[in-house]
Amino acid sequence: SSWFFVLSWNPLSGSRVPALIWQAAWSYVLKQPPTIVKQSVKDYIVDPRDNIIIECEAKGNPVPMFSWRRNGKFFNIGKDPRVSMRKRSGTLEIGFRSGGRPEDYEGEYQCFATNDFGVALSSKILLRVSKAPLWPKEVLEPVVVTEGSPLVLPCNPPPGLPPPFTFWMNSMMIPIPHDKRVSMGLNGDLYFSNVIAQDAQTDYSCNARFLFTQTIQQKNPFTLKVQTTLLNYTDLCILTLFFSSSSGRKVAETMPTFLSPSGSESSKMVLRDERLLLECIAAGLPTPTIKWFKKGGDLPVQKVKFENFNKTLKIVSVSEEDAGEYVCMANNHVGSIRHSIIVQVKAAPYWLDKPTDLVLAPDENGRLVCRANGNPKPNIQWLINGQPINSSLPNPSRQVLGDTIIFRSVQMGSSAVYQCNASNQHGYLLANAFVNMAPRMLDPKTRLIKVVENNRTFLDCPFFGSPLPELRWFKNGQGSGLDGGQYRVYINGTLEIKQARAEDAGTYTCVANSILGSANKQVHLEVKEPTRIVQASGHQSVIKGSTVHLECKVKSDPSLPVTVTWTKDDKPLYLGWRLKKDGESLTINNVNEGDEGTYACTVKSEIDQDSSSARLTVLGTGPPDPPIDLDLSDPAARSVRLTWIPGNDHRSPITEFLVQFEENRWEPGRWQNLSTYPGDLNSVVLQLAPFVNYQFRVIAINSVGQSQPSRPSLRYKTSGAAPDAIPKGLRGWGSKKDNMEITWEPLLDLERNGPNLHYNVFWRQKDTGEEWSNVTTLESKHIVSNTDTYVPYEIKIQARNDFGSGPESNVVNGFSGEDNPTDAPTELRVSKVNRTKVNVHWKSVDPSSVQGEFKEYRLYYWRESSLVPGLVVSKEKKTKGFYSTLAEPSGILSDLVPYSEYKMLMVVANSRFEGPPSNTVEFTTKEGVPDAPRFFRISRRSFDTIHLEWDKPLEPNGILTGYQLKYQTGELGRPQLEMFPPNVTDFTLRLLDRSTRYRFYLSARTQEGAGGVFAEESPHFTNEGDSNSCPPPSPGATKNQVDIATQGWFIGLMCAIALIILILLIVCFIKRSRGGKYPVRDKKDLPLDPVDQKDQDGSFDYHSDEDNKPLQGSQTSLDGNVKESDDSLVDYGEGGDGQFNEDGSFIGQYTVKKDKDETEGNESSEATSPVNAIYSLA
Repeated sequence: SSWFFVLSWNPLSGSRVPALIWQAAWSYVLKQPPTIVKQSVKDYIVDPRDNIIIECEAKGNPVPMFSWRRNGKFFNIGKDPRVSMRKRSGTLEIGFRSGGRPEDYEGEYQCFATNDFGVALSSKILLRVSKAPLWPKEVLEPVVVTEGSPLVLPCNPPPGLPPPFTFWMNSMMIPIPHDKRVSMGLNGDLYFSNVIAQDAQTDYSCNARFLFTQTIQQKNPFTLKVQTTLLNYTDLCILTLFFSSSSGRKVAETMPTFLSPSGSESSKMVLRDERLLLECIAAGLPTPTIKWFKKGGDLPVQKVKFENFNKTLKIVSVSEEDAGEYVCMANNHVGSIRHSIIVQVKAAPYWLDKPTDLVLAPDENGRLVCRANGNPKPNIQWLINGQPINSSLPNPSRQVLGDTIIFRSVQMGSSAVYQCNASNQHGYLLANAFVNMAPRMLDPKTRLIKVVENNRTFLDCPFFGSPLPELRWFKNGQGSGLDGGQYRVYINGTLEIKQARAEDAGTYTCVANSILGSANKQVHLEVKEPTRIVQASGHQSVIKGSTVHLECKVKSDPSLPVTVTWTKDDKPLYLGWRLKKDGESLTINNVNEGDEGTYACTVKSEIDQDSSSARLTVLGTGPPDPPIDLDLSDPAARSVRLTWIPGNDHRSPITEFLVQFEENRWEPGRWQNLSTYPGDLNSVVLQLAPFVNYQFRVIAINSVGQSQPSRPSLRYKTSGAAPDAIPKGLRGWGSKKDNMEITWEPLLDLERNGPNLHYNVFWRQKDTGEEWSNVTTLESKHIVSNTDTYVPYEIKIQARNDFGSGPESNVVNGFSGEDNPTDAPTELRVSKVNRTKVNVHWKSVDPSSVQGEFKEYRLYYWRESSLVPGLVVSKEKKTKGFYSTLAEPSGILSDLVPYSEYKMLMVVANSRFEGPPSNTVEFTTKEGVPDAPRFFRISRRSFDTIHLEWDKPLEPNGILTGYQLKYQTGELGRPQLEMFPPNVTDFTLRLLDRSTRYRFYLSARTQEGAGGVFAEESPHFTNEGDSNSCPPPSPGATKNQVDIATQGWFIGLMCAIALIILILLIVCFIKRSRGGKYPVRDKKDLPLDPVDQKDQDGSFDYHSDEDNKPLQGSQTSLDGNVKESDDSLVDYGEGGDGQFNEDGSFIGQYTVKKDKDETEGNESSEATSPVNAIYSLA
């Protein structure tokens, strides 16, 4: 049968749902006989100093009742005041506060757990009290032994419970060293294979350590006397030939004999799974060596360990195959001896098939099996509810067949607890197994669990069945069982997810399988993002009447609704017109004193929550009022106490006070800061300077700002004193070769301490022993004249006023002035000249000739010419300094131009001057590789060719031998190489494919090889241009050329602009040639005179006073009215008031038409050209 539950986290508190809830649900459904779940060990040794606790825990439904038997008889706990039983438990507690002896409670105890469905028994618990008896008093006579003889010192420790741990020491508490000759046996005795004279130099005491009491008892020490035999001189000489010893003693050698065990054969019995220890300790001289064998086979190398210098054979966990005959052999060069140990392996009972609880439904069959093994074979005894099954009432559905009980067609009421006792002479086993009548399985259910990401999660699957089902977990119905890594399955069926992640969401199925069937349970797990406040306001201080915003920005799982609540001082916050919650913030308008407090924002979802709090402090609207009632007290020579009363802080605490002073001697009317003090002080002692007439004022400061200064205090004048300060910045240096200027920083006004301040300046030449020279001055500088050139001086200074002299400064070293160095470096030469570097050598000058502080040897060098014919170079001088105090220094001059002639000279320099020049040296640098070409241009002049052009390098660094051009298609194309003579600076490449792009790498060459590379990339066919006229980039640079002049849209735009400019020029030219007159058309519509007046050539004579008016948008018609449009039919004699003749023809047909033709003759001809069309539009 199986039962399933799911246990999850409490969403808010994070604690697990109490297990008692599930136990109660289980108990209500399934009744269960008792089962022993915890008990003390069978052989139970207790400490007499502690209370005795005998454990017995059992489970069952109903809750079991407990009783005990002691030495086979009922143990009445109620009659013994020292014995009590824990609630809901069978554990006994025996206390001895009121007296009593623990030894009185020794014996054999057994616990019985009983409920309505049976009785369960614990194992029989043998209770014994730990003992640490004293060593018996005895007088030990000295042990006398002959040198070379074996010896055994007995230990015989007092019998303790548990047995003590023994070891040997001397009376000085120094452990006895163990070796191949001397060692301790398993019984605690100390064995000597042979005794030597040195063994008598110490005593021997056996010690026993008792584990429970942690005490050590010591046996009276043995005193050892070793008897030796002296030899005469002749025997000593003979023995010296055979022994490398000068001891003067001869010890007879002996063959091995066994000290432990005795005889040639012994036997040993050991229980299965216990530890086997076999020991062989031999006597003899020389000390024998021990070896081990096993008859009929090899020693089990994996299990056998040798200890105590091979004298002990140990097998930790013995099994039946370890039985047999073991042989130990002791041998030295005198002889050997053997001892056989017959090992028998017996076994206390151990389980082969332990009976397990059996749950059956009515009319079902089942069996209880109790199989055990041992040596000798154990006896199986069945009990029911603690009584022998033979004495119980007969049950037709139950049959006992040796180690098996068979149940057939069981009925309700057959529940009981069966005990199986398997025993032999070496021990016993007791197991409880209940047979219960209960439903086999319940209807499966599903459950939805929501958890927070990254939390530890438990999915519980409590189950019950007989036989015990095999339980496995699956996710989404696929794959193998979940266990390991992120998952862990406990023995009770609970599945732990160590850190739930989003990918862990899904449906988990718990499946329990047994031979009787299977059951399953589904848990739907949803993993949600945690609800967190990601942005919250900190503590704020705001001014009264202002507006404050408290932030509470929340991030949560989109599928989980959250609620945000605000509290103030842990009380609900009521919102109104001043307090508004706007999304993720709380706004407080017109803040007042009542708004001050701690505001907390709490965001909750159904499975978790988060909160954040901030303190709001309401400040006043302005800075504090100035302090009042300044008072001076406690006057002293250099201090005075200043006390004041703080002004109103306007609800913004004063954080500090600033004390200022004004003095009327040096800077009257100027207030200066003296010191600041914490805001909780209003009386301070001011530290003052002498000879100052002070008055003070105080400024209060809070978070809003500073108050106005207080009213000044009364003046307080300090008495004068000698100066305390030492002038700073004292130095001596020479402005001329025969003087030394001594300068310093003058004292500040407040450092004067009195009137008539002046300075005492002292100086003397260093290391001459002469007396100090001194002068008194008011200035901050003194010049010492008529000095030797660059001589060291010692300088010191002190300030003085009318009250006395101040402290002297420390002595400072100074120097008189420097002069031109007199000597020049000699034997300037070069070596190891290569392309760009040269080694420089010279001989140094006499240090005294420098006449100043030596700075460097300054090398002047310049490029005289280039070895390349026709190359003009700059002869600018360059310098490089070398600092060296060697007699023949050297240095390296670098950054030279290859294949050039150079000149150099050297001077020595001090801080101000240079000395005379050395000899001039000429040298020539070797040929190098050239720089990159000066430029590199690429252009496409046709569809299938690329033209390349370049110029020679600015610095060839040698004689050019030619150029090399490498090119390839793209980054991975196969490179190709072209070589050119030095007079060729262009190249045309024919393209196999017009869309192919090339990368070109151009470099110049000398005999030394190729120089810097100029890299370029060919342009696209659509971007082909004439050339790259841009300045060349640095060598190795690459650029993509795009010529805008080749773009079609650009060419079209330029053509349109050119056409418009041409038309405008033509229009301007025509207007200029017309003299500013308007076309005839402007006058064609004017009215004619009553009588047609014609010139002699037959043309009409027009009279108008508007000849100079500009062209209008509308024109006057024949009848003098203004027309709406120039296109009126009246213009053409086809409408209006035109007159008709008798045949219906228009009277003015000819005259007006002619007028129109004659007056517009030029105009019509102009209108046929585009220029006139544009002009008319204008």
